[in-house]
Amino acid sequence: MSLLDVQNLQVSFDTSKIVNDVSFSIAAGEKFALVGESGSGKTVTALSLLRLNQDATYGGKILFEGQDILQKTEAAMRSVRGNDIAMIFQEPMTALNPLFTIGNQIAEVLMLHEGISAKAAALRTVELLDKTGIPEPQRRALSYPHELSGGQRQRAMIAMALACKPKLLIADEPTTALDVTIQVQIVELLNQLQREENMAVLMITHDLNLVRHFADRVGVMEKGRLLEVATTEQLFAAPREAYTKKLLASQPHQLVNVVSEAAAPLLKAEQISCTFDIKKGWFKKLPFVAVDQVDVQVRPGETLGIVGESGSGKSTLGLALLRLSSAHVKGEISFEGQSITNKSRDALRPLRARMQIVFQDPFASLSPRRTVEQIVGEGLALHQPQLGPHGIRKAVADGLQEVGLSADMMTRYPHEFSGGQRQRIAIARALVLKPDLILLDEPTSSLDVSVQHQVLLLLADLQKKYGMAYIFISHDLAVIRAMAHRVMVMKDGKVVEQGLTQTVLSKPTEAYTQRLLAASVYARPDGVAV
Repeated sequence: MSLLDVQNLQVSFDTSKIVNDVSFSIAAGEKFALVGESGSGKTVTALSLLRLNQDATYGGKILFEGQDILQKTEAAMRSVRGNDIAMIFQEPMTALNPLFTIGNQIAEVLMLHEGISAKAAALRTVELLDKTGIPEPQRRALSYPHELSGGQRQRAMIAMALACKPKLLIADEPTTALDVTIQVQIVELLNQLQREENMAVLMITHDLNLVRHFADRVGVMEKGRLLEVATTEQLFAAPREAYTKKLLASQPHQLVNVVSEAAAPLLKAEQISCTFDIKKGWFKKLPFVAVDQVDVQVRPGETLGIVGESGSGKSTLGLALLRLSSAHVKGEISFEGQSITNKSRDALRPLRARMQIVFQDPFASLSPRRTVEQIVGEGLALHQPQLGPHGIRKAVADGLQEVGLSADMMTRYPHEFSGGQRQRIAIARALVLKPDLILLDEPTSSLDVSVQHQVLLLLADLQKKYGMAYIFISHDLAVIRAMAHRVMVMKDGKVVEQGLTQTVLSKPTEAYTQRLLAASVYARPDGVAV
């Protein structure tokens, strides 16, 4: 008998059927992955195993150790959740309570399910944090979620999920938006813990790169249906369904044109340093150098890739180059040969139309209270008021069509779109002003592989059409290889290596770059270097 046996599962919200006739099983100690694009029903399926879908109507059976989860009372489900089946949620920053320390949140699980004392729970919490590889576990147990890095928060979530030694662990996108090196660490940690505890693991992901190195078997979902189930080796060697073949074919490939090296720089920066004041006690402040004497040069039509782990200074440098940083910035920045280092906010305003930015998370950067027309047209109203309402509306419609969206979407709000569509809206907002330079800060980090491929193709086509320059910030070396002419590798605020993308990524000279490449090789489905 399987540990988990899902039979003809159906999940509906009002009249919409989100999961339709899904069946699969997971054996004790097995690693099973559900893959598919956003909206395919993966997470709804996973949440159904714990009956966590709010206002959902269920059909079919979910047999866990022979007992139907769907027939249990809510009181009985409380003993299942966290005790027999535990879950690691996609975004630990939103899943963890910001008002309680990490230690308190893990101890609560132990005290609730195992009935042990607060002192015993505190000791077990430190052991769990140590087991999941968090340094200084006693001190970190007293930290709040915002005081930990992304990788540390994810490890804390894993510690909480493992607190009661569950028989099945559900991991919902556990490595989304993490650096490649941190991704490898998290996957290796899950592998190690799964072997030690002989847990079954259900991995929910859209990242086929991750699945190849983790799962024993894979199920592929599309539009609420389970299209195909196979062993990992069989799926990657001979996918049966056209949709699976499309997912496997969505890996980034080189998309850039050659740029003349004789062209004068569009943006040039010399000896850029960015310093933040960190509070130490009530009155004392210590300087923290986030970027340390970096030189940057970007030519028209060129893409400069900036790579490195979280905290390396990539985004801080990008914001400083566009004069948007809140840090103390030193150095000289020029745009088309004119210095913008000491220009006032009013003097910079005309240049803002020529220097735009696309942020990492479009859901956070797009106002939820404004329609798409208002969001995309805001820059036009500010920089080109002579167009008038009719002209602005036409420009917005043209801009949306250029990024693959229809003009009839203008009256809708950001929450009504998928992640890929929201990123297209963010690109349209930047593109509508026809800028000379766009800063792209992790624009594809949280997108499905096929949607990521569409966005990269879109950016490459727009660059060829308008000759725009890009500063492309990413931790994904495969994406950088596809998009960038030149690449800078940053670590601890310094540039450790730079040069032509093919040269740096084919024959890196620095140990840090080699380590990033090794992590990327681990994550690639074909197992070859990017």
